[in-house]
Amino acid sequence: MAVSFEYVAKETATNLWRNRMMALAAILTVAVSLSLVGTALLLRQAVNRQIGQWSNNVSLQIFMDAGATSTQVTSVRSTIAQTPQITRCSYLDHAQSYAQAKQVLAGSPTAIAALTPATTPTVFKCQLKSPGDAATVATTFNSGVPGVYQATSPSQSIRVMQQVTNVLQLILLVIAIVLLVSSLVLILNAIRMAIFARRREVGVMKLVGATNWFIRVPFMLEGLVQGVLGALAAVVIVLLSNIGVSYLIRHYKVSVLGSAVLPVHDLVVTELVVVLIGVVVGVAGSSVAVRRFLDV
Repeated sequence: MAVSFEYVAKETATNLWRNRMMALAAILTVAVSLSLVGTALLLRQAVNRQIGQWSNNVSLQIFMDAGATSTQVTSVRSTIAQTPQITRCSYLDHAQSYAQAKQVLAGSPTAIAALTPATTPTVFKCQLKSPGDAATVATTFNSGVPGVYQATSPSQSIRVMQQVTNVLQLILLVIAIVLLVSSLVLILNAIRMAIFARRREVGVMKLVGATNWFIRVPFMLEGLVQGVLGALAAVVIVLLSNIGVSYLIRHYKVSVLGSAVLPVHDLVVTELVVVLIGVVVGVAGSSVAVRRFLDV
């Protein structure tokens, strides 16, 4: 007995409508879980892009003591010139350093009031050949070089951001996995109920010579449809989330997070992964249900 597309589509639609509340619950659970999966993937990609940009622009700042002598400044300048990891440096005198401090501390008038050009330390702002050299070079200048107050780089902040992101991504993925298992169970239960509701019809089809696949395919397609519909809903949610984040970054002109906006290619790949997972969940749930509850 051949399996026709019309028959499969009709039987699948009938099963979905007959158990519509259970099917809707499964679809919504798949949508929520896959939205979390997609969000976790987008978060990972966005952070990696942003950290990559920051890492390529990692600079070393060597702050001099406020009372450092010109001889000490010259000595530090000479040490910088002899450090192969440093490509170039710019020197900010007291006035320039004070102007920069006022910009950085614009939201803290009390701190600005406590500073004067004379008490603001001068600073060397240096670019490195490799971001990985920042800690080593900073240690060199922090090891008792006369006139140097402190050498700093944002590499530690970048590492902390990466660690926090990893933890957040792990939490999202754990929650998503729990929900995916729940959705798989819901799909399985929906198929089980459909099989139970049509047990007499299945018995009749077996008596008239229907093949195993002829009986199984509508039930398996039912699970596939639930997984795909949930995945498509998740695709819309993830897309809207990405559009919202991009709009906020542009609207509020947060240029420092510009690299966090993913290109279309990365977004499309993420959405395809979400759909693929939805298909796998739907097929897995229906396959287990058919194998376990459909006696053909």
